[in-house]
Amino acid sequence: MTAALFLLIAYLLGSLSGSLLLGRLRGVDIRTLGSGNAGGTNALRTQGWKFALGTVLVDVGKGVLAVWLAQAYGGGAAWLPYAAGLAAVVGHVWPVFHGFRGGKGAGTLVGALLVLWPLAVLVLIATWLLVLSIGGYVGLSTVLAAVSLVPLAVLTAADDTRLVFSVVLALFIAFTHRGNLARLRAGTEPRFERARIWSRLRRGAA
Repeated sequence: MTAALFLLIAYLLGSLSGSLLLGRLRGVDIRTLGSGNAGGTNALRTQGWKFALGTVLVDVGKGVLAVWLAQAYGGGAAWLPYAAGLAAVVGHVWPVFHGFRGGKGAGTLVGALLVLWPLAVLVLIATWLLVLSIGGYVGLSTVLAAVSLVPLAVLTAADDTRLVFSVVLALFIAFTHRGNLARLRAGTEPRFERARIWSRLRRGAA
């Protein structure tokens, strides 16, 4: 019962979507704008950096809180904080308070990892920045950043709970970004050209 309660709390926290809550204050629903996604990238593209920053802070914060509550008051079960982190990510993607139409889970995952596995956040961000600076595709960068958790777990001899968590989250983030991957294969995925630092450096060197 205790575990079920904390998983429910984590899911409900995850269902508090930063972009949709802030959007209500502004009188907009970003799911009707841009890509139609309720995440930080679409918030940035359609509402500007201040709105996007607020979105990210809420989405990361709820991941932190969900895991911390399970860790501090969940009775010491080693698996529960990881399950709470996953529940918060699921809540972000399918929020009960917003018609089960949310974001793609990356920001909330970062929040969960800040408590569960701080080293992974550094690897996640480094991978994301590297891939983005090469290709300019935000979705692909996010998927590969999540996938990087798996080799990190193997290389650091993580326990079974952390390894399973890494695999499940990598697959889940790939699933939530399946539209991006499909557009990438079709050659229609939008590219963030300003982020392609290596391409500009090569042109400058030439």
